[in-house]
Amino acid sequence: MTSNEPPQTPLLDTVGMPDALRRLQPEQLRQLADELRAETISAVGVTGGHLGSGLGVVELTVALHYVFETPHDRLIWDVGHQVYPHKILTGRRDRIRTLRQGGGLSGFTKRGESEYDPFGAAHSSTSISAALGFAVASKLSDTPRKAIAVIGDGAMSAGMAYEAMNNASTAGNRLVVILNDNDMSIAPPVGGLSAHLARLISSSEYLGFRNLAKRLTKKVSRRLSAAAGKAEEFARGMATGGTLFEELGFYYVGPVDGHNLDHLIPILENVRDAEEGPILVHVVTRKGKGYAPAENAADKYHGVQKFDVITGIQANVPPGPPAYQNVFADQLIRDATRDPTIVAITAAMPSGTGLDRFAKVHPERFFDVGIAEQHAVTFAAGLAAQGMRPFCAIYSTFLQRAYDQVVHDVAIQNLPVRFAIDRAGLVGADGATHAGSFDVTYLATLPNFVVMAAADEAELVHMTHTAALHDDGPIAVRYPRGRGVGVPLPKVPERLEIGKGRVLRTGRKVAILSLGTRLAEALKAADELDARGLSTTVADMRFAKPLDEELTRRLLTTHEVAITIEEGAIGGFGAHVLTLASDTGLIDAGLKLRTMRLPDLFQDQDKPELQYTQAGLDAEHIVDSVLKALRYNDVSAV
Repeated sequence: MTSNEPPQTPLLDTVGMPDALRRLQPEQLRQLADELRAETISAVGVTGGHLGSGLGVVELTVALHYVFETPHDRLIWDVGHQVYPHKILTGRRDRIRTLRQGGGLSGFTKRGESEYDPFGAAHSSTSISAALGFAVASKLSDTPRKAIAVIGDGAMSAGMAYEAMNNASTAGNRLVVILNDNDMSIAPPVGGLSAHLARLISSSEYLGFRNLAKRLTKKVSRRLSAAAGKAEEFARGMATGGTLFEELGFYYVGPVDGHNLDHLIPILENVRDAEEGPILVHVVTRKGKGYAPAENAADKYHGVQKFDVITGIQANVPPGPPAYQNVFADQLIRDATRDPTIVAITAAMPSGTGLDRFAKVHPERFFDVGIAEQHAVTFAAGLAAQGMRPFCAIYSTFLQRAYDQVVHDVAIQNLPVRFAIDRAGLVGADGATHAGSFDVTYLATLPNFVVMAAADEAELVHMTHTAALHDDGPIAVRYPRGRGVGVPLPKVPERLEIGKGRVLRTGRKVAILSLGTRLAEALKAADELDARGLSTTVADMRFAKPLDEELTRRLLTTHEVAITIEEGAIGGFGAHVLTLASDTGLIDAGLKLRTMRLPDLFQDQDKPELQYTQAGLDAEHIVDSVLKALRYNDVSAV
């Protein structure tokens, strides 16, 4: 059927910044949202990245920028993987197809990128704390400014969100929290009645009457005042489900359909103008909204490869070696089948850590604790104290969130918690916020800890098995994101001797001590050095702690120059080798020892292989480091 209506003039081309958006008529916002959704789908089809969560907040993004005076009002997105529509509306549309690419836009909010990103985020559950800081600062400086935190229902599983809410009363009406409930985990069915109730209880008339009633009842009797407050709280809690948030000091509004702009706009305007606060607005959305392939996918296209916009079919990943996370999970399944005391724990990353595979085989021994890394570690400690053998599989960058628990609840008590540290080293498109740069440094400094780093997928099999059998204290194995290097997987795993490395090739002049998956680059460098007449030994040290002191001393004393290399920050494996050399007097003997590690900066996103080249951790830079140590300034002459 053809329509006689004239074609709509595109609006998105005319809305480059929120001030232009705010000049539109309310009836134009639906068209703008539709165009914004289409542009988001088109852009992510080119770049890949997070899609489903962004599609779910298109209308909410439009409404927030329409109602609030951003960037004067501070809009703070939790995690930030849903901000692609926000970036398009805030002057970055011309660069949106550089998302997550080298030199391009970050996949998350980033302060240095735009004034519309007042707070950087990529880890979960920080938004309310940050917004509270902005709101209190505005209050102390007497600045009429709102701080708006947008937080998902998944992020509300982290205790930090409630810690912030418990202190939020100090911000008054300058703080607004938008609870983006995209999993229907809290909300009752949302429809016209709930929208009407939300609009009513957020109106100035209702709030004005409520404040008047409070003042009157306080003058009459404290008991009457308390009773009236309890009655209102009970009544509104029964109607809307907001009692929990009321107990935390928030005025609750909702639930409201997050895709209905006719509902969203007036409610947000009421909230903006309210004299009471802080206020929490409960918005219900759907991940993948408006794009059928995403809506029909189990993961709602949370994270995608490049894809065909028409069909939704993602680019084929060429066949290759198995992913490290799956190698770990498969070996853990085998060990758990043998040992009924093995349990697996993850913090909201079952598929990312490979533990979804474990859950299918041993569901009763799999625990996804939500976005609660601190709880995950102490939960594992309690299991270990009771004689179980827990594996706590957490990304390196997220384990940082539980460091006190690692120290206090695990290391001090010398409990045999097994840490499977995924995404160790540089991670590519996710950039600095997700890089696993620091785990060796922050774990190998702790007494009682064993810290291993897998050089390849076969080593990961051995190390996972070794951890399963290690009952003498905490033990960690780190491994990178992505696929292995293609070595055959062992049919029978080996229990490694704790604190012992291995020599892969023997030379006389140069020793390369490698920890982790830089081993392949170390072997390439050894080929080049041998070709230059510099006989080279390559050792896979396997353990950052305890260090293989006997092998280390032998390599340092029998070679003219020694190089350590690792995929971690300063203070890690190389620092432990330097300490050994210093403590044993080897440095005084004129040892030429150089450490190669990640640079002392936060690296932006790029392809991992380019990131490591930029960091100076490839074969070419290893050769250069050796030649400089030997003072061969004219490299071509060697």
